[in-house]
Amino acid sequence: MSDFVHLHVHTEYSLLDGAIRLDALMKRVKELGMDAVAVTDHGSMFGVVEFYEKAKKAGLKPILGCECYVARGSRLERLPSEKNHHLVLLAKNREGYENLCALCTAAWLEGYYYKPRIDKELLEKHAGGLVCLSACLQGEIPQLVQAGKMKEADQAALWYRDLFGAENYYLEIQHNGIAEQNAVNAALCEMSERLGIGLVATNDCHYLHAKDAEAHDVLLCVGTQKTVNEAGRFRFSTKDLYLKSADEMAAFFAHRPEAIANTRKIADMCDLTLDLGRHFLPVFPVPEGETQATLFERLAREGFERRLAQARAKGRPVDEKLYRKRLDYEIGVIKEMDFPGYFLIVADFIGWAKKNGIPVGPGRGSAAGSLVAYSLAITELDPMEWGLLFERFLNTGRKSLPDIDVDFCFEKRGRVVEYVREKYGKDRVAQIVAFGSMKAKAAIRDVGRALAIPLSEVDAIAKMVPEGPKVTLKDALEQEPRLKTEADEKPHIAKLLSYALLLENMPRHASVHAAGVVISDDRPLVKHLPLHRGKEGEAVTQFEMSYVEKIGLVKFD
Repeated sequence: MSDFVHLHVHTEYSLLDGAIRLDALMKRVKELGMDAVAVTDHGSMFGVVEFYEKAKKAGLKPILGCECYVARGSRLERLPSEKNHHLVLLAKNREGYENLCALCTAAWLEGYYYKPRIDKELLEKHAGGLVCLSACLQGEIPQLVQAGKMKEADQAALWYRDLFGAENYYLEIQHNGIAEQNAVNAALCEMSERLGIGLVATNDCHYLHAKDAEAHDVLLCVGTQKTVNEAGRFRFSTKDLYLKSADEMAAFFAHRPEAIANTRKIADMCDLTLDLGRHFLPVFPVPEGETQATLFERLAREGFERRLAQARAKGRPVDEKLYRKRLDYEIGVIKEMDFPGYFLIVADFIGWAKKNGIPVGPGRGSAAGSLVAYSLAITELDPMEWGLLFERFLNTGRKSLPDIDVDFCFEKRGRVVEYVREKYGKDRVAQIVAFGSMKAKAAIRDVGRALAIPLSEVDAIAKMVPEGPKVTLKDALEQEPRLKTEADEKPHIAKLLSYALLLENMPRHASVHAAGVVISDDRPLVKHLPLHRGKEGEAVTQFEMSYVEKIGLVKFD
């Protein structure tokens, strides 16, 4: 395997800035003969669990990190003219992962000002278990070097070295075709010898292949709402930020072979395992002398007696022996699977909503097959009357979390979320992120705007894509011959479609899932995952729903 490991990589989760899709990344890393790769998206950890899972499946070692934005002063200050520094952090172990989650969370919830920002005060609290790289030309030390402030650059480098430890702090050198980089590299190499700080070679990868540079430029235009022709717009001054081979990197840094060797050293130091098979269940507060299990069983049986009394009052015949046998069975399964707390939580917030005049639906999905759910007034449908099976909802042969969908009045649903936050703690409850992506027609329109193609032409091309939520551009090109004709006859339309194909389905923005809420166990959520800030200032997970579940947390719909 290669001695070189890419430690500075921006994927599609560096929203509208990174153009590297995760599946393609794993395939390319394998093709290049590498056995490990890092993810260091800008200011967030949106994709790290998906990255971890896909790397493991591909037989690669995943290194989880982030390129953080560091405020020059306090993260709490709001200075319009201030530019942030960049800093690359990589998790060595579970401590490092939790510290990275804490930093990325504070960046969004405390330090957000145009960008999610941390500061040195936070770094001092959360440096354990992390490897730190000095980052690209936007890093603090490279910025000081470019300003000719070598004394301050030395002081800053020593501060980071002392904070993270000499074995965990590296000066980052790159070969990227940017004019200023060579002078910065020379200064960093000299600094390394003078201060005894290690060098590491990276390439700040934003796209997979050299040929993707122009498509990435279009992506930047989509993100900044500019066209490729606009003067003074944000653009990269190089086409070299691709996933280079180990041979390319070794040739560029032949004069500094230790910078290549240190990538392997760092990769070997990073040994984080995410336990994706465990469940971390919320803790429902119980009266003294009770446990979650005893309280659950007592309330379920009391609720069953009320339901039985209601049936008798209505004159509905009930086979009491059969009902009690079903109730005993369900209670046994729920206790065996350690889910009493889940039922208590759902029953509690539904009961609170009903008491406070918030309309609640009667229940739907497989949960309608649970007599316990009916007894706890989670649902309003008697499953025995309608012949519904409990096993479709829960069974011991399939270890999965229960999933009860609850319909609340749209206008008052926020009150229920706030109740849950107050009851379980604001640091233990969050809503769940959802990512909007560029579907086929949207990709055509976004790319068309970026390429400054007349709206009428772009609109005509977009309308040729067949209707349907799952129709891809590939499908459209196969099904609609006019698209191929347009591309064959008009080079600018061919370019439009080729770039749209590259960017289609990439995450475009982060929003809040309409119904998902996650509740942690007896620890704050940041011990499990990072949070970010929603449009209303609310705490939202940085992992989307399926990955919230994969790390073992329980979601409530």
